[in-house]
Amino acid sequence: MRLIALLLSLILTLPACAETIRLGDRWYDIVLPPNPRGAPLILALHGGGGDPDQFASASGFGRAAVKAGYAVAFPAGTGRRGDRLLTWNGGYCCGSAARRRVDDPGFLRQVIQDAADRFGVRADRVYLTGMSNGSILSETFAARNPDLVRAVAGVAGTMDTGRVQVAGKVPALIIHGTADTMVPYDGGQGDTSLTRTDFASVASVVAAFLAPWGADVAVTSREINRKEDGTSVIVTDHTTGGKVALRLMTVEGGAHHWPGGRKARLSEGKTQEIDANTEILRFFALYP
Repeated sequence: MRLIALLLSLILTLPACAETIRLGDRWYDIVLPPNPRGAPLILALHGGGGDPDQFASASGFGRAAVKAGYAVAFPAGTGRRGDRLLTWNGGYCCGSAARRRVDDPGFLRQVIQDAADRFGVRADRVYLTGMSNGSILSETFAARNPDLVRAVAGVAGTMDTGRVQVAGKVPALIIHGTADTMVPYDGGQGDTSLTRTDFASVASVVAAFLAPWGADVAVTSREINRKEDGTSVIVTDHTTGGKVALRLMTVEGGAHHWPGGRKARLSEGKTQEIDANTEILRFFALYP
């Protein structure tokens, strides 16, 4: 019995099998549920300097989402070193993609349509999430395409609220640490920022996504502090019409990482209070 339990445990922790799809000189990986036809689609965007395989492995998001019935596409950004060290053009960040003004929003639309045509997933049930630079593009794309995106979840990255306005009501989840030195919680340049970008504050992103919902928004807050890891999480819900329009999960003492993900380099600020995969899928489930 112990051997069977161990084997089951190993199977459940294996990464979901991904299929790589080439679209001209661009590409994306996709993981699918057993019957993908009609499944909702999540685009999961890697951070700057990452790639789809790295992000899928580090976050474990693909397996968690497929288990919940989603198809997950991991699109690839662009770079100057083949298919690695990739970045996204999120407007004011990051790297060569932003400098060259790569049409990443156009590429994401292409991924959505191709996945729908090729696998039968729902092009009208699209969700976005991303880490860092991927979060910046996820939020930006959602802000500009509210009719296409059911909900968005950004982790450790803030869109350029000085230039980007949210064009309609998009439910948003924001997860960000107060000790993030790459994309500072309060905005500006961080001590370890990889670009010279003056990042927007988390507060400005919250205000931008709440603006289309109007003034009739109730605010509630609660704290999660179950682990002795030097962090806690303040969950602030902005609710209207019985729905959570925006959920802010402030990781007090949290650094620049995907909660619950594997990032061995971090020695401090790696919260155990929440798991990003669980929180994101729980939020997306509010908007089927």
